[in-house]
Amino acid sequence: MRVVVTGASGNVGTSLLGAFAGDSAIDSAVGISRRRPQLDFPKTEWATADVAESDLVGLFRGADAVVHLAWLIQPSRDRNLLWRVNVEGSARVFRAVAEARVPALVHASSIGAYSVGPKDQAVDESWPTNGVRTCDYSQHKVEVERRLDRFEREHPEVRVVRLRPALIFKRESAAEQRRLFAGPFVPASLLRPGLIPFVPEIPGLSFQALHSRDAGEAYRLAVVSDVRGAFNVAAPPVLDMTSIARQLRAKTFRVSARAGRAVASLAYRARLTPLQPGWLDMGLAAPLLDTTRAREELGWTPAHSGEEAVAELLAGLREGAGLETPPLSPDTGGKEGTSNLVRL
Repeated sequence: MRVVVTGASGNVGTSLLGAFAGDSAIDSAVGISRRRPQLDFPKTEWATADVAESDLVGLFRGADAVVHLAWLIQPSRDRNLLWRVNVEGSARVFRAVAEARVPALVHASSIGAYSVGPKDQAVDESWPTNGVRTCDYSQHKVEVERRLDRFEREHPEVRVVRLRPALIFKRESAAEQRRLFAGPFVPASLLRPGLIPFVPEIPGLSFQALHSRDAGEAYRLAVVSDVRGAFNVAAPPVLDMTSIARQLRAKTFRVSARAGRAVASLAYRARLTPLQPGWLDMGLAAPLLDTTRAREELGWTPAHSGEEAVAELLAGLREGAGLETPPLSPDTGGKEGTSNLVRL
């Protein structure tokens, strides 16, 4: 098989290319990135392109599958740019898949596409995908899902798979995720266990996490398996801020959701953080994911727990860890993230 991966130089893309290296069913891969990384992977050649502007048909022609991971998180204040890259860029990818007659498309959706859901039980892939109204990321994921629905109706000959993962971490993604979500004013040295005495705990803020290499394995299986449709991807256990506090050897103090959002909004307006307060809304609203279908139909089982994924991220943040790709490199600048095409 020949596989083309958009957003290949990011958090999940690099894990997916690594997974391809050990799969005899994958003969070659094309990793698409806006800037050519210094890092190389077996079986992979890099191609420089932008999903929002470049000619994608020529890059896709002859491929057996396209994996669409490219997604822009920052600059969050440029909403027009985010829409053009994330929504219109995804639509361009879908059209190019059809024009190039690629038989399979694997799309990176997100837990963020789901409507408000329960925190005391997990939901399967039939849960509504109307997103969280106050979160741009969520609403963009919803719009792309709708466009993918239309693509499936118009092109039934294409095998379409969409993965809806929880939060995705690995040690080497630390520098990127610090830029995208924390900004320049959070000293990494504070994340050493025992240095932070207290961590805020917001009732209802529970979540699932996933190691990036486990995410890469799920995408690999989606490429090589004869499956269609949506798959939830997450690892146990369910986490909350007490889980983070344990890893930092800190205590928790309770903060209401309203107060937490007010602080998040103030920090965003003051440009102390690049993270829009809508991300907190999404964290409070997102349901827990039932991954039964991924286990039974993809044959996917995570090798790492969610706690292990978070622990790797925290260690990577302390160390300034990264990889030699533009999104993941510690040398990539930008106070509020960069305009790299990335997938978390």
